[in-house]
Amino acid sequence: MPYRILVLNGPNLGALGQRQPEIYGSEGLDAIPGLVHELLGENAARLEFFQSNHEGALIDRLEQARREGVDGVAFNAGALTHSSLALADCLAWIGLPCVEVHVSNVFARTEDPIRQRSFMAKHCLGVVSGFGLSSYALAVQALVFHLNRQHS
Repeated sequence: MPYRILVLNGPNLGALGQRQPEIYGSEGLDAIPGLVHELLGENAARLEFFQSNHEGALIDRLEQARREGVDGVAFNAGALTHSSLALADCLAWIGLPCVEVHVSNVFARTEDPIRQRSFMAKHCLGVVSGFGLSSYALAVQALVFHLNRQHS
């Protein structure tokens, strides 16, 4: 049975493909399932998507994922990555494997050094950054690998 993976997106990510294509590319979130299936095949994961511009809605969705028994989370919190202690606190207690995702290489974004800091990272298995929308597929791959190892 495929793993249930929540692909969670924070502020402004609903506008991917339209917003700053020179940084974030020209494809929207709707391209992610195809990228995941191309990398992992059709049956490796069942993806569930949620995007909100509101921090509280993201926390509510993480708590709901825990209650529902979601297997893992690929989470691009956008700018909240660098500022939200509340999201970090939620990740710390819910106990779900999470991979932090970024479309751009946040570590190369020297114009704004705060983007190189993450409150979430210490509560995640790892960080995938800089591969465009393929970062999501790589994050899901890492989650599936982790979950397979846990269950073997």
